[in-house]
Amino acid sequence: MDEALGIKWVFNNYYSKDKISIDHLNESTADKIIHYHKSFPIYKETPLVSLKSLADRLSIGNIYVKDESKRFDLNAFKVLGGSYAIAVYLAERFGLELSNISYNLLKGDKLKDEELIFVTATDGNHGRGIAWTARQLGYKSVVFMPKGSSVHRIESIRDEGAKVEVLDCNYDDAVRYAKKYAEENKGILVQDTALDNYIDIPIRIMQGYITIAHEISTQLNQEEKKPTHLILQAGVGSFAASMLGYFRNKYGENIKTLILEPKNADCIFKSALINDGKPHIVKGDLETIMAGLSCGEPNPIAWPILRDYGDLFVSCPDYVAEKGMVIMANPVGNDERIISGESGAPGLGLLKMIMEEEKLKKIKEKLEFNESSNVIIISTEGDTDPDSYKKIIAK
Repeated sequence: MDEALGIKWVFNNYYSKDKISIDHLNESTADKIIHYHKSFPIYKETPLVSLKSLADRLSIGNIYVKDESKRFDLNAFKVLGGSYAIAVYLAERFGLELSNISYNLLKGDKLKDEELIFVTATDGNHGRGIAWTARQLGYKSVVFMPKGSSVHRIESIRDEGAKVEVLDCNYDDAVRYAKKYAEENKGILVQDTALDNYIDIPIRIMQGYITIAHEISTQLNQEEKKPTHLILQAGVGSFAASMLGYFRNKYGENIKTLILEPKNADCIFKSALINDGKPHIVKGDLETIMAGLSCGEPNPIAWPILRDYGDLFVSCPDYVAEKGMVIMANPVGNDERIISGESGAPGLGLLKMIMEEEKLKKIKEKLEFNESSNVIIISTEGDTDPDSYKKIIAK
């Protein structure tokens, strides 16, 4: 492990003779998933913003930021995973072919079961996505949130018609509570982490996220570019594993991947540091401004993908996310302004530091960030907590 400027990192030196399969995150799967997402009347490909002026200043070929604040008018990417998982559940419940599922078909009155309740735990964005999807398709939802959740995020979920309860516990305990509630109230748990005897829906959620990767690939093809680097933020690891799986399937070992987390909730980093191949837990309140990444227990089906295919694992103080937010809010030269929230911005903040700070030079050299690099960063949310966003940008 290395450490500088409050940032800790460890290069991946885990060796596995038989790497875990990522076939379920390939382009063929993505084609089916994006077909479903495109069936929503509100669907629109989110922008892939080139920060060329910043890239030139940092001596990088190009920096591309996928702006998920534009996703379905929900200000975050999470709806993609939950909406697809719900669609697959309904298709299986009503005996439909997965290849035929669409918004109009699932919304139809012939498929209604008014007793169905979709249940989840969330720090904000995932819960809003579940509530939105349930409402769009005519179902009820119940959402549990950990202590300290943003009032604005709570109200945004309630505005989608969900019943919301804030618990006096951290995120991981809220997940267990949601599971128990679903079991006792005949609800359907829609969670992005695997639990005992609960694997299928988390896999579908991970698959739903690859709509983002598929769009990025298409957008890069239009510019005749290929990605060389991925900087991915991790909570339980589902999103990062989903992106990593797709891009490794498509581009092979030529793409290098950096996985980052907040320092108080760095369970993926801890797992890589211990380096025994197993996922490891971080306990406590998991306090961080990066609320969407405030998770202490890795998703056991996501961790092996990160373990086998990731290149670098980083634990970041909150100021790294703040730096990224400010950079995107105050673009260099002719670059486009991006509104990125606390969980969406740490990748750009970290990249700038890697390129400018002598104490982080080892990362720059080892991962070969240079004038030939095309770096992909995914801003997973906009200003989902507007008050916090304004305070940070005003600093």
